[in-house]
Amino acid sequence: MLKAVVPVLALVVTAGCSSSEGGNEQRLTSQRENYCTQLGAWQKARNAAGTGTPESSGYDEVGAVAQDAFLAMRPLRDETVGGGRTLAEATVAAMNNSDSEAEGRVVQYCDDVGFETLTR
Repeated sequence: MLKAVVPVLALVVTAGCSSSEGGNEQRLTSQRENYCTQLGAWQKARNAAGTGTPESSGYDEVGAVAQDAFLAMRPLRDETVGGGRTLAEATVAAMNNSDSEAEGRVVQYCDDVGFETLTR
């Protein structure tokens, strides 16, 4: 009887690992989609605020949207985006320093992970 239980137990443990890995990949995909969505929202708010006269409410909105993007970036912060930069470094440079190269890198990151349509 014990000989029959060991292979079944091994199958259950292996299936559990695969399922966990699938869950991790699904969570990573969801985190990336959320980040790219928030990045696109920031770009849209920034562009809208830049087209008219500077009003405090428009710039306040851009700051609030940027904060959402920073929060969405946190679980992904160590992913590389090229040029020796991490996603965190490039996001901060794009949003705080108006670094167009850094913004291009984070937009490319979204393209590379399959969410290019969420950014501008």
